Amino acid sequence: MEIKPISLEALKPHSEQPDCGRGHACQFCPQEPECQLDKPRHEKLLIESRLAHIGQIILVMANKGGVGKSTVSANLAAGLAAQGHRVGVADADVHGPNQSRFFGFVGSHVRLSAQGLGVCRFQPASITHPIKLGTLAFLMEKDDTPIVWRDSYKHDFMHHLIGSFEWGELDYLVVDMPPGTGNELITLSDMLEGANVSALLVTTPQEVALMDSLKAVRFCQERGMPILGVVENMSGVVCPHCQGEFHLFPRGSLVQRLEEAGVKALAQLPLDPELARGSDEGMPDVLGRPLGPIAQALAPAIEACVRHAHANTVESALHSLQGALQENLASDELDAALQGIPDDQREAVRAALGQLLESEQQRLAASAKEDK
Repeated sequence: MEIKPISLEALKPHSEQPDCGRGHACQFCPQEPECQLDKPRHEKLLIESRLAHIGQIILVMANKGGVGKSTVSANLAAGLAAQGHRVGVADADVHGPNQSRFFGFVGSHVRLSAQGLGVCRFQPASITHPIKLGTLAFLMEKDDTPIVWRDSYKHDFMHHLIGSFEWGELDYLVVDMPPGTGNELITLSDMLEGANVSALLVTTPQEVALMDSLKAVRFCQERGMPILGVVENMSGVVCPHCQGEFHLFPRGSLVQRLEEAGVKALAQLPLDPELARGSDEGMPDVLGRPLGPIAQALAPAIEACVRHAHANTVESALHSLQGALQENLASDELDAALQGIPDDQREAVRAALGQLLESEQQRLAASAKEDK
C-alpha cells in the first residue's frame, strides 16, 4: 500500500491554512483528489464571500406545487430589474428547474472558470442591469433529463447554487423554491441564517392550497424568517368580450386565515393567457407588458420587497450609529480633537455632538418603523 506524505499545510491550524481562492466548490475542481487544503473551510468562505455582495435574498415559497412560484419569481425579478436594481434569480427547484425557459435560455450551458460557475444574463433594452440566472438546467446535458437524487446530493447543490455560481454584486437575489418544506428549504435556511433573507409566499384561492400555504407560514415563523406577504395567483379571469371579472376557484376564507396568521395579502394575479405566453417565449410579462394587468397587480409585491430592503439598510445604519454613540463620544480620537477647544466649552461641544447623533438615531428609527 502506497503511503502518501503529509504536507506541512495539512498540519497547520485551520485558521492559518491558505485558501485556494477559486470561486467554485471543491467538487468542480480537477485538483480535488490531491488537494490537502481545508475543504469544508473553503466551502464556508465561498458562501460567505458570495453573500457579502448580495443585498437582499427573497425566497419565493409555497408548500404546494403548481401554484405559480416560478412565474411569480421570474416576474418579481423582472419588476425589480425594471426599477434599476441589480437582480439575480437562483433556481432551487432541483426536479423542475424551469427558470431557463422563463428567460429564454432553454438548452443553454455555462462554463466553469476560476471565478466560479457562469450565469446567463438576460437584458432586454428596457432594463439597465442584466438579470443573472443560475439553474441546474445549465449543468444538464439535455433539458428533459430527470434528476433522481437523494437528499445528500440536493444538500450539496444548494451550496453550489449560492456559493459556486458567479453572482457578483446584487441588490436582490430571488430564489425560486421547490414545493414543500423539505431538504432544500431547510438547507438554504440554515445556510442563509444571519443574511438579509425574507420569504414571499405564493398560493391559489382553493382551500387545499391555503392549507398548505399556512404550513409554509408556520415554517417561516418558527425559523424567525420575515414574511413579506402572499401573492394570490389565478385569482380570477377577465372576460375578453364583456370585460367582466369572475373567479374560477372559490376563495373561501383565504384572506381572513392569512390575516389571522399575521401575513399580508399583497397581490392578486388574474389568470391571463398572455402571462403564460410570455413565460413560454422567454419574456417575463411585467417587461413585455409593463402597463398590463399582471404588472399592475404585482406592483404591491415588488414595492414590499423594496420597502423591506430599505428597512434593512436603515436598521444597519441605526446599529452603526448606536455603536458610534456609545463608543466615539468617549474615544481618544475625540478627546484629541477637542484639545484645541477651551475647557469651559469642551463638555458643551461633546454634549452637542451627542445630541446630533441621538437625533439622527431617532430619525433612522422612525424611518425603519414606517417601512415596516
